[in-house]
Amino acid sequence: MLKDQDRIFTNLYGMHDRTLAGAKKRGHWDGTAGLIALGRDKIIEIMKASGLRGRGGAGFPTGLKWSFMPKQSDGRPAYLVINADESEPGTCKDREIMRHDPHTLIEGALIASFAMNANACYIYIRGEYIREREALQAAIDECYEDGLIGKNAAKSGFDFDLYLHHGAGAYICGEETALLESLEGKKGMPRMKPPFPAGSGLYGCPTTVNNVESIAVVPTILRRGAEWFAGFGRPNNAGTKLFGISGHVNNPCVVEEVMSITLRELLETHCGGVRGGWKNIKAVIPGGSSVPMLNAAQCEDAIMDFDWLREQRSGLGTAAVIVMDQSTDVIKAIWRLSKFYKHESCGQCTPCREGTGWMMRVMDRLVKGEAEVEEIDMLLSVTKQVEGHTICALGDAAAWPIQGLVRHFRDEIEDRIKAKKTGRISAIAAE
Repeated sequence: MLKDQDRIFTNLYGMHDRTLAGAKKRGHWDGTAGLIALGRDKIIEIMKASGLRGRGGAGFPTGLKWSFMPKQSDGRPAYLVINADESEPGTCKDREIMRHDPHTLIEGALIASFAMNANACYIYIRGEYIREREALQAAIDECYEDGLIGKNAAKSGFDFDLYLHHGAGAYICGEETALLESLEGKKGMPRMKPPFPAGSGLYGCPTTVNNVESIAVVPTILRRGAEWFAGFGRPNNAGTKLFGISGHVNNPCVVEEVMSITLRELLETHCGGVRGGWKNIKAVIPGGSSVPMLNAAQCEDAIMDFDWLREQRSGLGTAAVIVMDQSTDVIKAIWRLSKFYKHESCGQCTPCREGTGWMMRVMDRLVKGEAEVEEIDMLLSVTKQVEGHTICALGDAAAWPIQGLVRHFRDEIEDRIKAKKTGRISAIAAE
C-alpha cells in the first residue's frame, strides 16, 4: 500500500485547487531553478538511478532514452515531444494528470527538456480530450505569466517554450513516429526505424517522445532522490504507478499505487473487489486492450509490474486493468477489440491492413459459433503472420488479444461452434 506522503500526484481526483497557486501549495514549482542547476548529466544520472521505466506501455528505461540525445548540438534544435494521445481502450490515467494536476506535467516538461538540451516541447493531446486541453492550456498560460516557462524559465537561465497541439482522434497517432508525422502536418503514419527519433525526429531534428506520466513524475524524483523512487516495487520495476481499473469491479477508479502490487490487493483495496466476489473473476486484461488477457488462475497471484506480466506472456502496457467476471462473453469482448484495431489500422503495412480485417471477420463468426473448429488454428496462424511483420506495433496489438483468447478460452470457442451445429446455442451468444 502506498502511503499518502509518498504520492506524486496529490490532486489526482481534482479535490484541491488545480491552479498554479494550488500547485505551489502542494509543493510543485518549489526550487525548480535549483533542480535545473544540477546540470544535464546529473539529472540524467538521477533518472537512470531511479529505475523509472516509460509509463506509456513499452516500459523502456527513461533515463537511458534521454541519454541517446546528442550531447553537443550540431546546429539543429532538439525537441521533447510529450505523447498525450491516450487512445488505448481502457486507459484513462494521463487524462487525470492533465485535468487535475497539470503543473506536474509542465514542470516535468521544463526539467526534461533542459536535460536533453531542448528549448521547445510539444504536448500532443488526444483529439477527444477537449476539457483536458482547456485545463492544460490554462495552466501553461499561468506558467508563462509567472515567468516559470518562456525566456529565462523559472530564473534558471534556460529559455523554454511549451506548445499544446490537439490531435484529431486517430489511435495510430499515439505511436511515436506517427505522432511526429501528424505533428508535422502529414498523415499519421508510422516511420521506419532507424533513424530513431533521437537522431532524426521532429522536422529531422533530435527528438525524444515520452508519455505524460513518465514526464510528470520527474520533478518529484529529483526532489526526493533516486533511492526513494527506486525503493518501491521489485528490482527493475521501480516506483509508483497510476493504474486505471475498469470493468466488473464495484468501484472503477484511477489510483496511484506502488509497482509490483498484487492484482488482488489492487482490486480489493481500491475497487471494493470484483463484482460478485473474487471467485467470480473470469479474465483480466492487465494493461490496456493490446495486451493478452490473464485467466482466473493467473489472477490468483498476479503481480502488477513489467517483468511478471511479461513472463505470463502478457504485459503491463498502460496499466489499464479491465476486469471481466463470469457473466462476460469473452469471445465477444475480444471481437470488439479486433473491430477497433481493424478500424484504426493506418493501412501502410499489408499484413496489418489486410490481417486486421481478416481477423475481425473470423472473430465475427466465432462469436456466433458459425465457424469450423479448424478455423481457430487458422486464426492463430494469421495472428502470427501479422505479429512482428509491421512497421509499428499496431499489428502486434491486434494479434495479442486474440492469441490470449485462444490460449485461455479455446474450449469456450469450440463449445460454441459445437452447440451451434447441434442447434443448442444460447440466446446470449446469438445476439
